[in-house]
Amino acid sequence: MRHSRRTPKLGKPADQRRAMLRSLATELIRHGRITTTKTRAKAVQSEAEKMISLAKDGSLSARRQALGYLFDKQLVHTLFALAPDRYGSRNGGYTRILRTVPRRGDNAEMAIIELVD
Repeated sequence: MRHSRRTPKLGKPADQRRAMLRSLATELIRHGRITTTKTRAKAVQSEAEKMISLAKDGSLSARRQALGYLFDKQLVHTLFALAPDRYGSRNGGYTRILRTVPRRGDNAEMAIIELVD
């Protein structure tokens, strides 16, 4: 049973899964939109929203938490500079998942996850 387990296992060991979610969240914040499988998009959605919430907070503690999670130091500084203006009036829901056509090789459900303006 997987009661109260938010993140799906994604077929990977815990360390690889954590690294993959960190890299997907970093690239989502860097590019604003990425294409991945629907399950990975749902998993990375909560991680990206946590980083944006930290950026809205703007405290030194929040900045250090974001620096420990995201791979790019300069990206964290950019996120903390732009997030309060961009998402200041929004209480959550910073990302959107759009389903697309299945992947050609293995028919996996694909999705685009993007940051909402």
